[in-house]
Amino acid sequence: MTDHLKDIDGNPVTPNLPIALLAEITHRCPLACPYCSNPIELTRAAQEMPPEDWARAFRQAADLGVLQVHISGGEPGARRDLAQIVASARDAGLYVNLITSGIGITQARLQELDRAGVDHVQLSLQGIRPDMADRISGHPGSWDKKMQFARWLNEIGFPLTVNAVVHRQNMDRLPDMIALAETLDARRIEVATVQFHGWANLNRAALMPSREQAATARRIVDAARLHLRGRMVIDYVPADHHAAYPKACMGGWGTLGLNIAPDGTVLPCHAAQTIPGLRFDNIRDRPLRDIWVQSQAFNAFRGTDWMPEPCQSCDRKTVDFGGCRCQAMALAGDARATDPVCSKSPLHADLAAKAQADALSTPGDFTYRRMQRGG
Repeated sequence: MTDHLKDIDGNPVTPNLPIALLAEITHRCPLACPYCSNPIELTRAAQEMPPEDWARAFRQAADLGVLQVHISGGEPGARRDLAQIVASARDAGLYVNLITSGIGITQARLQELDRAGVDHVQLSLQGIRPDMADRISGHPGSWDKKMQFARWLNEIGFPLTVNAVVHRQNMDRLPDMIALAETLDARRIEVATVQFHGWANLNRAALMPSREQAATARRIVDAARLHLRGRMVIDYVPADHHAAYPKACMGGWGTLGLNIAPDGTVLPCHAAQTIPGLRFDNIRDRPLRDIWVQSQAFNAFRGTDWMPEPCQSCDRKTVDFGGCRCQAMALAGDARATDPVCSKSPLHADLAAKAQADALSTPGDFTYRRMQRGG
């Protein structure tokens, strides 16, 4: 029920309620992917919420209206209490999707996770050949381990989504990625063009696809959707730096979903902490319902009243909801600015030209995702 909820000024409100929660239970990971969307300052193990706090978070999320939880990281398998965390999510009545690299999870542990209540597994792939997969992940032998993990998933009977992050250095192999997902009996493949937040922003020149690559990828996805209709779903996150309009980031700020970071910080999106001036609450200090409805961070860009021109007068304002606020902050220096990937932004032409220049430059070495020493 929401009839008793109130906004900051005490006025009754009936907000949209979230349906999905991304639970980033750890930032620890055996891989070092240079496109990782985790923040540059990674949460250390000593700061991670214990399983009893996650159980409380899941109950509060379910009471708020959340239907599904995506348990992610880092690599969630880095937590020895993963099965306990999964079980608490199922006990709360949530559909549990495990997002994993598959590295470090044994067959016996995967069977334990099955018993704990994992409903679906999303397996990340960094390439379709051992050399590419191992180079991108920074983890020798990762390809063989992932293929073994995929076989175990099939034997147990987990529904599988393949998460294929595409970028300048592997986008030309997209048909092979889709074919591999089909071979692995995946029900779904998420073809996600790298988003330039976190570590990916440090590797723009090495990862930025060209305008031509982006156009070809769109054609490949459209053709594959027709060919695989009824057999495998293809979700596609396009390369927005070469698009005319931005994506509806998170389906609208504070509208459909929320994130909880490893330390319990509740976020409107995974990169929201890059925006200065926002105040983020922690679920260990404040109920999730209050955070969703009343917090300064979730109300900062909720709805459309905050939008500047030309967004305020645009007929797409309830389609893309102004695009990505974190991207506006990073590229325009103002989280309230028109997302520069939008063709109506005064910064769009320069952004598109720079993206194409990055895509055509000589790629340098990767800056790999690493936990910093100390701190």
